[in-house]
Amino acid sequence: MTTTVVRRIFGIALAASVLCATGCDTSKKADDGGVSVADARAIAKEAYIYGFPMTANYQTMYKQAIDTAGKDYRGAFNTLNSSKSVATPEDKFVVTPNSDTPYSYLWMDLRAEPLVVTVPKIETSRYYTGQLVDLYTYNFAYLGTRAFGNDGGTFLIAGPGWNGATPAGVKSVIRSETQFAYALFRTQLFNAADLPRVNKIQDGYKAMPLSAYLKQPAPAAAPAINWPKIGELPAGADIFPYVNFVFQFCPPNASESALLARFAKLNIGPGRIFDINKFSPEVQQAIQDGIKDSSVDLASMMQKINADQVSSGEFFGTRDFLQANYLYRYVGAKLGLYGNSKQDALYFGYFVDANHLPLDASKSSYELHFAKDGLPPTKAFWSLTMYDGKTQLLVENPLTLYVSHANPGAAKQANWLPAPDGPFYAVFRVYLPGDTVINGTWKKPLMQPASK
Repeated sequence: MTTTVVRRIFGIALAASVLCATGCDTSKKADDGGVSVADARAIAKEAYIYGFPMTANYQTMYKQAIDTAGKDYRGAFNTLNSSKSVATPEDKFVVTPNSDTPYSYLWMDLRAEPLVVTVPKIETSRYYTGQLVDLYTYNFAYLGTRAFGNDGGTFLIAGPGWNGATPAGVKSVIRSETQFAYALFRTQLFNAADLPRVNKIQDGYKAMPLSAYLKQPAPAAAPAINWPKIGELPAGADIFPYVNFVFQFCPPNASESALLARFAKLNIGPGRIFDINKFSPEVQQAIQDGIKDSSVDLASMMQKINADQVSSGEFFGTRDFLQANYLYRYVGAKLGLYGNSKQDALYFGYFVDANHLPLDASKSSYELHFAKDGLPPTKAFWSLTMYDGKTQLLVENPLTLYVSHANPGAAKQANWLPAPDGPFYAVFRVYLPGDTVINGTWKKPLMQPASK
């Protein structure tokens, strides 16, 4: 996500495209390429919804595998690294992280050769998963408890251009349609005393190039890449140069040929250089308006989420599962990048209370009550996690659950989930959910404002 020549072209073109998103020479005559104002607005909306997850994913890849001086750096490509504790409020590599399972990270560069990943045998009572995510943010495959059991094994992860034979000792060959991919491992932590055991399991996760596994000479290294810097997520049309950059590592999918031809009218897509200033003022405005229109779709989807008309299970999965529903992929990236496919975990968001008012601990306290036999059926475990409504990050915290900013008193403190003094939201996670959770028969309890 191409030949050496194409990569070099992109290396040169990208620097220009990143800069031109916001400010190139406007003295040149505008060239709208025959696109109408109405079409520009519609295409910009579609392209933004399509491209936002790719940009958010690139931002995480840049933080974790490229920016060696950054605080979120985890390690070089093709090296597996682990966090030795669960995520805390100081972890800002992604929004809405879980604090149930310590993470292990593996960014894979599959251009030169496949990568071989080995996982150890793990006790059957412990859930773990290795989520494989491509540059589009599709969950293209899984390692772990649900997919392969807990007996461990060796797996080969190949990019789109590899057609070799399956090596001896490899349990399964798994293919990514993009040249870079992400393996995100989650290992269940039972309690604080269990952390050393989890760390030992994490030490057993291994990755090596195929040539090293076969004890053969390594192939020629893939060309060096001039990675564009990225800090905060770009606003508006500024994401499009990053989308164009990422496209070079994504061989076009035949199912998207018509869509990419449409995007090309705005110079968005493989081999394109996006410069908003090359368009007339009218088309520039249409592009910005189209991007704003995407927020209307997001707000509409949030209403459906709050009304339990759609679950997180619809937002994450394979390309085949999502069936070109780019809005769902966009909403998933907005709410929490790298959400699991529903077979591995379902997420029930709490953004409003039972009266459909936004959750705000500066104005109210809340109770979450589970009726007898009302807990969700699960083959692993469930959790409820608090997030700051402004930053989408974890809240620092010291069967009715009490949600409030102030301590509810000694009698309730054991089930108290501290909230920030202001807007917040919570996510109820069910790992390896039972059938009634997956099919929607089980319903989450509502967040009730606490009686005074």
